[in-house]
Amino acid sequence: MDAPNEGRAQQPMRVRAKCWTLVCLLNLHRNPLSNGEEVKRTEPLQLSNIRLETERLILRPTRPEDFEGWVTLMGNPESARFIGGVQPRAHAWRTFVTMAGVWAMQGFGMFSVLEKSSGRWIGRIGPWQPEGWPGTEIAWSLIRDAWGHGYASEAASAAADWAFAELGWSEMIHVIDPSNLASQKLAQRLGSTLRGPGQLPPPLQDFPIEIWGQSRDAWEHRRA
Repeated sequence: MDAPNEGRAQQPMRVRAKCWTLVCLLNLHRNPLSNGEEVKRTEPLQLSNIRLETERLILRPTRPEDFEGWVTLMGNPESARFIGGVQPRAHAWRTFVTMAGVWAMQGFGMFSVLEKSSGRWIGRIGPWQPEGWPGTEIAWSLIRDAWGHGYASEAASAAADWAFAELGWSEMIHVIDPSNLASQKLAQRLGSTLRGPGQLPPPLQDFPIEIWGQSRDAWEHRRA
């Protein structure tokens, strides 16, 4: 789902991302989409080679050393509010290894976001498509003291470029709680528009959500 709460209004930065070929467990990777279509990959994946860089950030797959940052993210009531609420450390470990497992099983997942100037882990941003999800999502969550610097839009822009180029997505969505005004503003800055109410798969079906999104063509036109 969506997550924080990115404070500073600014246009997404033009990002030059250093992308290498993805790694996969199979030579032909199939990524089932919500509409029944598949994205076929014919090249082998290597997760250790996936790394995106922006002016201020590094994005890469989940690593064990990211756990303490994850605990910080999920332990703060503000940063955890729209991503399931505060989690005790043991619970946070389970969600942390879930993200690592998603990378291993699907060949993509939300990137760990590192601040270049400090090297610290500041959040998770990127492609997200669990079973039954309403679409191919670019999602974001940052630790509380990383809000207000434009990091979410910077990282989300790089992740969207990568998802369209490497995963072959035809669109991206953002699953946002109707009361999460900050994420709504970020979606707008990325060029996405409100498509209406949506529903998550069980057991999350009763959570109120709205779907924001845009097509690949719209994104590429805006980035040109």
